[in-house]
Amino acid sequence: MTRQTLTAALLFVAAIAAPSIGNAQTFKVEKWDIGGAGGTDYLVAEPGTGRVFVSRGTHVMVIDGATGKVLGDIPDTPRMHGIGLAPKWNHGFTTNAGDSSVTMFDLTTLAAIKKTPIKVGGLDGIMYDDYSDHIILTNHSRPGTAVALDANTGEIVGTAVLEDNAPEGAASDGKGKLFVNNESKNTIQVLDAKTMKVLASWPVAPCEGPTGIALDRPTNRIFSGCGNKSVVLDATSGKIVATITNGDGVDALGWDDSEKLIYIPAGDAGNVTVVRQDAPNKYTVVANVPTMKGAKTIAVDPVRHVAYLFQPEFGPLPAGTPAPAPGTRAPRGPIVAAWFFAITH
Repeated sequence: MTRQTLTAALLFVAAIAAPSIGNAQTFKVEKWDIGGAGGTDYLVAEPGTGRVFVSRGTHVMVIDGATGKVLGDIPDTPRMHGIGLAPKWNHGFTTNAGDSSVTMFDLTTLAAIKKTPIKVGGLDGIMYDDYSDHIILTNHSRPGTAVALDANTGEIVGTAVLEDNAPEGAASDGKGKLFVNNESKNTIQVLDAKTMKVLASWPVAPCEGPTGIALDRPTNRIFSGCGNKSVVLDATSGKIVATITNGDGVDALGWDDSEKLIYIPAGDAGNVTVVRQDAPNKYTVVANVPTMKGAKTIAVDPVRHVAYLFQPEFGPLPAGTPAPAPGTRAPRGPIVAAWFFAITH
């Protein structure tokens, strides 16, 4: 089977996958083997165009979300983690941990425009804040930092020192505040979007290891994705107003504002928990959609109402591969497939 013709279209009904789920919705999953080399971390959907930018370690693959077709490639992004899009300026940005830089590229041509050195290191998460017109980086530096770049010039315009060496996702309320998940401290820190001053720190227990984050501006609610139990907070007070049960191995979170659906991917469980916002403080799990083990990050197109995931499939280790040293990550076999998923309903 070729990578362009292998398409699996499966229907999953929430009531069948999990009998306790109420008001079941039907979700369709399509997947394609898009090929290409390299592991992955984050991906991002360009609203309305159908394009999805997928991190592949040393390059970014640009995929047509409707067909799985490879549309383009952005090279020279060593050990990159995430992609941020600033449509106002037709710019995209990548976080390159390998050389501690951010690549700014043209969204139309995909050509690199410039690289900005980020001296603090530890580059990981990235997002665009429309209020300040800044690209926000969340870095596993020591100490952890949030760095703001001018979305037009790509230059550094501010830095916040955080309380955790492992800050993850960030979200904006569109009114001047940023919210950053701290994975190790189990907190959300609140920043002034223009000055990058830290304003507050909120505990998120019973959430442990918060990673993915999104914010519903009309209801002023923050969704923080955590292993096994995610939480919803009031973005004014930091009070936890609801909890959500989901799988483990969460590393991102998606939100479709007009559909009022939260998507929480669980890499350990190999599924996506889909949650409906019934009211600001009321949330109902409507589906657990099977994907594959390891698929832990997600991107949602809020215009086309499609959620996307990507995960390479690894084959067995070659014979004679030595055991990993204590405290190091176990080696993985060669990539045998590169699965791109699209979830619709």
